Amino acid sequence: MESPAKPVTQMLSDWRQGRADALHELMPIVYEELRRLARRYLHRERPGHTLQATALVHEAYLRLVHQPAVPWQNKAHLFALAAQMMRRILVNHARDRQRLKRGGVRTRLTLDNVVEGASARSVDLVALDDALEALATRDEQQSRIIELRYFGGLTIVETAAVLEVSPATVKNKWNLARAWLHRELRQQEQDGA
Repeated sequence: MESPAKPVTQMLSDWRQGRADALHELMPIVYEELRRLARRYLHRERPGHTLQATALVHEAYLRLVHQPAVPWQNKAHLFALAAQMMRRILVNHARDRQRLKRGGVRTRLTLDNVVEGASARSVDLVALDDALEALATRDEQQSRIIELRYFGGLTIVETAAVLEVSPATVKNKWNLARAWLHRELRQQEQDGA
């Protein structure tokens, strides 16, 4: 994707200040990034997943543009919110499918880049969401780091910018959170087996 003539942060600032044309400049960039994220998420899903990338993008896009007076700080902040929205959409879709099937098949995805050595194993999306909620009660920042890195595709530096902490802090908490998450998901898997 070509980089825009004007930085995303400047377009966000212009939009905040009421320039409607800034939204028109910004949305193609946001839409393309959402498409990239959606393809990445759904690539990890089980074959035959009923939620299509386009539907995921459109739902997240609509939720983003209808955010009331969000004080967008920068590109990383925008995509952090997008990551949170996509997570909610995917988890809600998985929960709805379970309800329709009365305890039916749980949505599974590959959790590469979150839990070391997990590229060959799949993780239940609802279990992941439950684990992230549990992690948030223990350490909100670790939970946000997993969400931003995994669901938002943000780098350590971008995650640090969103959370307003050092990249070293993000890296340290990322490693701790992955270890905790690995243990939690393994325990959930054993309890369910």
